[in-house]
Amino acid sequence: MKKIILSLLCIGLVLGTSCKQKKEATDSAEEMAQELPVKVKGEEVTYATDSTQLKGYIAHDVNLEGKRPGILIVHEWWGHNDYVRQRADMLAELGYTAMAVDMYGDGKTADHPEDAGKFAKSIMRNLHEASARFNAALEILKSLESVAGDKIAAIGYCFGGSVALTMANEGADLDAVAAFHSGVQLPVMPGSELKARVLVCNGADDPFISPESIENFKAAMDSIGAKYEYVSFPGVKHSFTSKEADANGQKFDLPLAYNAEADQQSWDKLLSLLSETL
Repeated sequence: MKKIILSLLCIGLVLGTSCKQKKEATDSAEEMAQELPVKVKGEEVTYATDSTQLKGYIAHDVNLEGKRPGILIVHEWWGHNDYVRQRADMLAELGYTAMAVDMYGDGKTADHPEDAGKFAKSIMRNLHEASARFNAALEILKSLESVAGDKIAAIGYCFGGSVALTMANEGADLDAVAAFHSGVQLPVMPGSELKARVLVCNGADDPFISPESIENFKAAMDSIGAKYEYVSFPGVKHSFTSKEADANGQKFDLPLAYNAEADQQSWDKLLSLLSETL
């Protein structure tokens, strides 16, 4: 009997030690996974509509496993430049997969407001092509291994904000849309096709956005019971999220000005929106 009891005790000790070692190994692996630093990878991607070659930029954290929400970012009227890629990197650092899109084609950018205005108008006056370019990027984003295709948002700056809002109003499959220093007198105004929750952050002293257009936008949103927030920052001018705004304003004699406080507050508003909708 003593031998049997001794044997059982030995077996129990071995099993207990084995389980403890497995648990410690599991805990160690989990700790290592939790301790992996954020490692953002950004890469260019080429895609196309039936008529136009497009050059985008995708950023995500390679140390983050599993699918996560995807976010499209539409550039200012200057075109697909470093600024829009920086925003993609910032969102990737927070765990999203972000794609900076190309609305002009071939990654084209403008160095002068006259050219920027021409590029922007050519897109907003041809909504069929604008939709094709936006949707081409949307399909690329949804197809990525790191993206949960049913959790998608779109954000945009200046011209890009108007594009994102317009695409949402056309019925694009988006959970949320955010626009910064963006016009709100849109080619397609809010209606029954709008599915997304909407955030608009503008400067109260932005001369490019008329009080009448704001009233019309809010009235249209209210008429359909849309979920939205319109934020107007007192004393803030156009392009307030871009640190290049002051230099561009001086260079081209335009009412542009970076505002660090409004930039941060609008970014915080965006993160709250994404957290609540995705």
